[in-house]
Amino acid sequence: MAQFPRNEAEVKVLAQNIVTGLTDNAAVYPAPPVTPVALQAVLDSLITLGDQAVAARAAAEQATVTKDAGLEELTDAMRAVLRYAEDTVDYNDAQLSLLGWGGIAAPTALEVPGQARSLEVPRQGEGWVFLDWKKPSDGGAVASYKVERRERPAGDWTLLSLAYESEIMLTGQDRTTEWEYRIVASNKAGDGQPSNTASRLES
Repeated sequence: MAQFPRNEAEVKVLAQNIVTGLTDNAAVYPAPPVTPVALQAVLDSLITLGDQAVAARAAAEQATVTKDAGLEELTDAMRAVLRYAEDTVDYNDAQLSLLGWGGIAAPTALEVPGQARSLEVPRQGEGWVFLDWKKPSDGGAVASYKVERRERPAGDWTLLSLAYESEIMLTGQDRTTEWEYRIVASNKAGDGQPSNTASRLES
């Protein structure tokens, strides 16, 4: 059994076929609920509406292009005036505020990072450990993490490596020594507070 078409183009083709079939075969279909003339009129109306929709879309696209060009022209003019104003009053905030504008913001000092958090040793093997931690929840942006190690229980902390993500694989970790590790978040402003310590699990 035939299926009724789903897209507009196929609907139009079938409509035209029906109009032609009803017109050419009036003896077979003497009293259709919609006459061929009426059906042709609806089809013609749809075609006209489609043409109008295409024209409307084209007009809308052109209107958007015109609007965007107007916006670009306006912003270019505004930028020119603001550059003039900044030069004229030497970036004086009070005078620039008369135009709803402001001077160059004073640079803010870089903060020391906060404390790296939740250091743990989720995996380990013969001569290696994998450390994982969370970035600080406060302070300045972290540039790198210092990975420090000491011999338990009271050895001196020494810098072992630098990490740029919140995890690292360390090799060359002698299993005969009981090491513990900590992480220090760092940037140009200085070092944050050391993280909690974590040790290799006994195997």
